[in-house]
Amino acid sequence: MKITFYAHASFRLEANGLVVITDPYTPGKSGFDPINEPADIVIMSSATDDFHSDPSHVEGAPVVVNALELPPEGAEMRGITIRPFPAYESLTFDYQAAAGRDPDANALYHFTLGGLRVLHMGDIGNPVAPEHLEALRGQVDILLALTGEHATIALDDLDQAIKAIGPRVIIPMHYFSPRGVLKIEPVDRFIARFPPEAVTRVGGPELELTPETLPSDAPHIYVLEQSR
Repeated sequence: MKITFYAHASFRLEANGLVVITDPYTPGKSGFDPINEPADIVIMSSATDDFHSDPSHVEGAPVVVNALELPPEGAEMRGITIRPFPAYESLTFDYQAAAGRDPDANALYHFTLGGLRVLHMGDIGNPVAPEHLEALRGQVDILLALTGEHATIALDDLDQAIKAIGPRVIIPMHYFSPRGVLKIEPVDRFIARFPPEAVTRVGGPELELTPETLPSDAPHIYVLEQSR
């Protein structure tokens, strides 16, 4: 699988002639440039968040999937099964009350591509539900992890989710970028929680992994640079 980090929570995952793009942001409003690349499938953790749900700048004729609309057991799209795990950006949403916002339903979502099991954390702002952790235990090779806090999952709660799920690889996302407009935490706060030998700074936006090259010192963190 070839993995490209666009920005925020948006990745391009490519294997076996299939391209999946996750959580496309709204260009301009987010501070990030358009994706302007083709895909076969676009998966959104919701259809209501401008930072996670704008497929208009993805080229080609992709199938656009709102994870919240999938049945609990998942659904097959172009040969891959996508399974949702419903969540909220915030169940307390005290910080949102002043802005008149609702708790913003969204979903984590799980799929397998190129023999690798991927979990994208969507936009969850609370601890992952125990029933979700149990269902995901031992079922994730690559975790695309929210690491910027501030309306997304607290790092202490993320630690507990990582321990319960047991991913082989963690790729941080949704962290501070000088190009972005959100005041969220830098990725260094997350990776400081791990020993240096468990962290690889890739030095660019791309990474290739196969089932055979998954690291043995799991979990291993690969830090990609945002490219948009």
